[in-house]
Amino acid sequence: MAFPLAFAGLPIYLHAPDFYATALGVPLTTLGLVLLVLRLIDAVQDPLIGLIGDRYPQHRQLLLLSGVVGLGAGLTMLFHPHHSAPITWFALSVLLCTTGFSIVTIFLQTLGGLWDVAEVERSRITSWREAIGLLGLLTAAAGPALLGVSSNPQRAFHLYSLYYLPILAVATAALLYWTTQVRLLSQQQDKNDHAKKLLRWRDIFSHPWRRRFFALYGLNTLASAIPAVLVLFFIRDRLEAEAATGTFLMIYFLSGAGSMPIWHFVATRLGKYRAWGGSMGVAIVTFIWASFLGPGDLFAYGVICALSGLALGADLALPPAILADHINDSAGSREASRLFSVTTLTTKTSLACATGLVLPLLGFAGYQPGEALPMGLGPLLNITYATLPCCLKILCLVMLLRWQGGGTARSALFDTPV
Repeated sequence: MAFPLAFAGLPIYLHAPDFYATALGVPLTTLGLVLLVLRLIDAVQDPLIGLIGDRYPQHRQLLLLSGVVGLGAGLTMLFHPHHSAPITWFALSVLLCTTGFSIVTIFLQTLGGLWDVAEVERSRITSWREAIGLLGLLTAAAGPALLGVSSNPQRAFHLYSLYYLPILAVATAALLYWTTQVRLLSQQQDKNDHAKKLLRWRDIFSHPWRRRFFALYGLNTLASAIPAVLVLFFIRDRLEAEAATGTFLMIYFLSGAGSMPIWHFVATRLGKYRAWGGSMGVAIVTFIWASFLGPGDLFAYGVICALSGLALGADLALPPAILADHINDSAGSREASRLFSVTTLTTKTSLACATGLVLPLLGFAGYQPGEALPMGLGPLLNITYATLPCCLKILCLVMLLRWQGGGTARSALFDTPV
């Protein structure tokens, strides 16, 4: 299921805004504000999805199927636009497919957290899941180019959405079968006051480790979300290399997939937290060089994609494994869906903030996708795309190092979560 989720994630969050801005002429400022509202709605609904999952674990398969239907229908609608009202159609389509995407993602991560396996196996399993997801991203990155997106984007994304549906159906059947074959930690709620207490959200965040983890995770995700929002614009309008977009994305995601065994080895030797901190350092020292690129710097950007992609594997694999360890160590299985829903809420809030910040900012500065950059906008795009995210990553690393040095043996974020 990680494959079709990633396969859908790239067009939903990356290609769709560019498609509506360039092919349908939707103003970038309008698009950014609509996306901000949609992603905030999408983020806010995640805790509700998690609460329903924890409250009714016996209906998990039915809830999962509802998410699959919403995801498939929404993605199909998204790339078959209504030309007389494109922004309204865009809003409805994105809301439907992101709701389905949220449901499937939360339940997939919850199942991983509830899988009753040894802790040493958990990071390996998570790494494999995220590696398969990266294969989905690679397919999604190459798909539009292979289908002729540069010459006829509407036809390319029409075919893309049609090819997606059978992949989603097969993956859903495989996941439902898997749930009947493995041992999962019990999520059944006791009908007493203690069980009711577990359903209170304030108790979810009463644990200091959780507050620290989600604060760090949120800031780190925001640092990654800004370049994710801008990457297509940066490649086409700053580097003037639209034809190489698929190649750059494939280099980045292949590097991330290839780094999974490396980060698993580092996490096994040094611990998941130190491995995560190391990946932040790698991201900073490699991606900062994108701040200095200009038209024609294709080789340099390819090298940056390859090196910064190394950090991607850790960002994808380690936080879910760390949270799954916490769920196991703290007997938090009854809260698993809500805890993983907080990670999806955090990710989407970061995307919403990134979209609502950088797209209107560039729009007000005079940037129009697909057109020549006015004087002064090139450096602004560099700063927004690369310099700002690196500054946020530095802050994340400082937070992580500070918690390492200031905590006690069992309470610091760097130590084993309890």
